[in-house]
Amino acid sequence: MTTKLRLADRTNDIFPVLGFAAAMASFAMPLNPWLVAIILAGSVVAAVHHAEVIAHRVGEPFGTLILALAVTVIEVGLILTLMQAEPEKAQTLARDTVFAAVMVILNLLMGLCLLSGAIRHHEQRFQRTGIGAALATLTVLTVVTLVLPNFTSSVPGPFYSAKQLGFVAAVSLILYATFALVQTVRHRDYFLPDGDADGDGEPDAHAAPPSGQRTALSGALLLASLVAVVLLAKSLSPVIGALLADWGAPPAVLGVLIAALILAPEGLAAVRAAKADRLQTSLNLALGSALATIGLTIPAVAILSIAIDLPISLGLDAKSTVLLFLSLIVASQTLANGRTTVLQGTIHLMLFAVYLFTTFVP
Repeated sequence: MTTKLRLADRTNDIFPVLGFAAAMASFAMPLNPWLVAIILAGSVVAAVHHAEVIAHRVGEPFGTLILALAVTVIEVGLILTLMQAEPEKAQTLARDTVFAAVMVILNLLMGLCLLSGAIRHHEQRFQRTGIGAALATLTVLTVVTLVLPNFTSSVPGPFYSAKQLGFVAAVSLILYATFALVQTVRHRDYFLPDGDADGDGEPDAHAAPPSGQRTALSGALLLASLVAVVLLAKSLSPVIGALLADWGAPPAVLGVLIAALILAPEGLAAVRAAKADRLQTSLNLALGSALATIGLTIPAVAILSIAIDLPISLGLDAKSTVLLFLSLIVASQTLANGRTTVLQGTIHLMLFAVYLFTTFVP
């Protein structure tokens, strides 16, 4: 087991360096697309791993906040890079990616956590106060950014005007910043397991934190991974576009692929936590990522849109709006009483199956 962990650590140390080197080499010569894809995926996994190392050093609930921020930085970098690389798809890319991330988190990730945890432990508990606050914040953010544009009249279509976009970006940042303040400072006990006000009641909370040297190294490798992901995505974007066109896949599939790639490592961490009977940590990871996705991604995309005068379509179509509202309602109901069973996990997974099927077969 120790040998496997050491091998994984070495792999996560190698990929950021390899990714950064490949990104620099891409400026001088074309690289094999499959090699780039493998290095890109490895760099994403490594980035989340090193964010986890830093998070362990910091402790809960700051740790889940750091993980959410790291994932969001990767997502924003990919979106902005692809928007600039493929202007013809830029209008809907941010919307499709953010919506896909929300659906993956609310249904696939949450469903896997609830189901896997309940299979092993039958019933799991968590603090309703913090989860309820997170869901309320997520509901406002998703509706204001992804639904309201369909009903404004300053400009036609599912678009915000520049003034509206700037205002919504500010609202998103304020809401996310307030949530982060509540989670980490004012009411951090709402996001800790019951009876764990000091944040040390998790089964692995007493594991030795990484040393300062290891944390500093992880910080440097995290930065290298983020740079590699953004630059490699730019070189790979034409190949991805051509491949999706050959498959005849709808444009929204690109958003699903980006969301799945970014959230996969963090999703595995959340599922492992649920299996270890740490559902509170799993839900903190899942909902924190969803909030960071909207609260930080939309403002970043809005700034780019205003700066380069590139309109972005944020309003969802009718089908996606129905699925979004259904997901929010179901999440509020399944997490309402502070305990979960296999039924809640199955419901969320089936809802994700509906979303995925209607994305490929609209």
